[in-house]
Amino acid sequence: MQPTLDAAPAAPALDTLRHVFGYPAFRGQQQAIVEHVANGGDALVLMPTGGGKSLCYQIPSLLREGCGIVVSPLIALMQDQVSALKLLGVRAAFLNSTLELEHVSVIERELLEGELDMLYVAPERLMTPRFQQLLGQARIALFAIDEAHCVSQWGHDFRPEYIQLSVLHERFPNIPRVALTATADNATRAEIIERLQLQHAEVFLSSFDRPNIRYTVVEKDNPRKQLLRFIRSTHEGDSGIVYCLSRKKVEETAKWLRGEGLNAYPYHAGLDAETRATHQNKFIRGDGVIMVATVAFGMGIDKPDVRFVAHLDLPKSLEAYYQETGRAGRDSLPSNAWMAYGLQDLVLQREMIEQSQAPDEVKRVERQKLDALLGYCEAPACRREVLLRYFGETSSPCGNCDMCLTPPQTWDASVAAQQALSTIYRSGQRYGAGHLIDILQGRETPKVVERGHQHLTTFGIGKAVSDVQWSSLLRQMVAQGLIGVNEHGGLLLLEPCRPILRGEAEFMARKVREATPGGATSVRKEIEFESDEARALWAALRQCRRKLAEENNVPAYIVFGDATLKQMLERRPASLAEMSELSGVGDKKLERYGEEFLEVLKGHARQYG
Repeated sequence: MQPTLDAAPAAPALDTLRHVFGYPAFRGQQQAIVEHVANGGDALVLMPTGGGKSLCYQIPSLLREGCGIVVSPLIALMQDQVSALKLLGVRAAFLNSTLELEHVSVIERELLEGELDMLYVAPERLMTPRFQQLLGQARIALFAIDEAHCVSQWGHDFRPEYIQLSVLHERFPNIPRVALTATADNATRAEIIERLQLQHAEVFLSSFDRPNIRYTVVEKDNPRKQLLRFIRSTHEGDSGIVYCLSRKKVEETAKWLRGEGLNAYPYHAGLDAETRATHQNKFIRGDGVIMVATVAFGMGIDKPDVRFVAHLDLPKSLEAYYQETGRAGRDSLPSNAWMAYGLQDLVLQREMIEQSQAPDEVKRVERQKLDALLGYCEAPACRREVLLRYFGETSSPCGNCDMCLTPPQTWDASVAAQQALSTIYRSGQRYGAGHLIDILQGRETPKVVERGHQHLTTFGIGKAVSDVQWSSLLRQMVAQGLIGVNEHGGLLLLEPCRPILRGEAEFMARKVREATPGGATSVRKEIEFESDEARALWAALRQCRRKLAEENNVPAYIVFGDATLKQMLERRPASLAEMSELSGVGDKKLERYGEEFLEVLKGHARQYG
């Protein structure tokens, strides 16, 4: 049974949750994890982004004697979490390359003298002889290894230095360790356990489902305009992330969105460090900022009010897709994961795999991961079922993805499939989709004429099917293993296609959706105003938050998240006691900010009373 505000006496963990972090009750397995680690047990925690992983080591760090050492791979995450913890009254600090030597010395002294509750540190620094010696002299409460999937060589975020973290178990066998990640299939979980020597750790596996995220995949047809239509119809004024595969496309897309009046900035590894930091700071601290980025951006970004994540290119795997889309809606309010996808995306990803210098075994695994992602994109039914099944979890249709909201129509594509397969075979099994469609449509393009393909018996037999439907049909046939893609993007026949080619089996295909401005991607806004009065109060609360954030030099969401402001809007607390009952309002934040927000609420009541 979940504890409530009336439970008495409160257990230490729940008391800390309420008074420090301002939450009335634990969610899911949080309480079991916190108590297990606080009592000295090792743990592997797999919990979706936005599920509250941080509390699983932050609260035990406060409950146990000594300082919690948090291993984190990204500077931005350290700085944000430490800023947030300090506002809660927690004695937190970080050590990374941005600090001057004098500041580093102060933090090291605080660690040795027991003046820190939590210290965030990069794995590279953790492994230095100097820091290891420092740890040997300090009182350590626990080790928390965040983003633990970075230890996996099969993963998309592999960090070599993470492999060395097994030394923590060897040097400090009696100090509990908790490894945490939001993204890990069965193979990655096994590798985390082996490399970090967590064979005796308790494994806490939460559902990977993010029910507040709506998943949508659209067929590419002028993807920039599709993206703009999606943002305009669904997320005007919201913060979001747009992922592109190349640095050039990132730059071009950000420039194009700015030309359309949107507040968009590029982010990729080719930009200088100062520009990247400036753009990231604008995104984290601002409202309505869109970051157009390669996958170099995002891991560790703690911004809870990202309302959408869009992909203009196919990601590398379902793990990467899950983690990237998980950066939307960390505050549990409605959010969107939108992707535009075409067959050329698949060809490009296959080329990247084949041309890489990776060993054959790695390439084999990457091909399997790409096939799984293709299966998701071409899913004939609920996308969430496909996504969760990949992580070993079963579910029923979600009612919150494009396939559930607008079930696809199907058609008997058996004849069309035979025509496509015959064209692939007769043209030599070496050409891409565009050339094959030209043959099927009977177009005498220079390439068709040069190769004499206008004389094929299949030339022009597919005019009854539109180009876009042919493209979709070919993708579906690839997804179902009927045709393959070679390293140059050419389509070729696979053994399972024989029954269809011979007319011994039928092939049912999805019809292409008609493009609509909002379509199945539309999602209710996170705040729905019942009146102009409510809209005005919301604006006043956000203005108060922005002012306090600037005064404290922190992102606005660290003062209070949108979910807390929404409660203020709905419940209109009239006293500090009433405000203390809101989720996200702990003792220190109540003391620091309570009166200012009460003044806004009282002033608004006088104006509209």
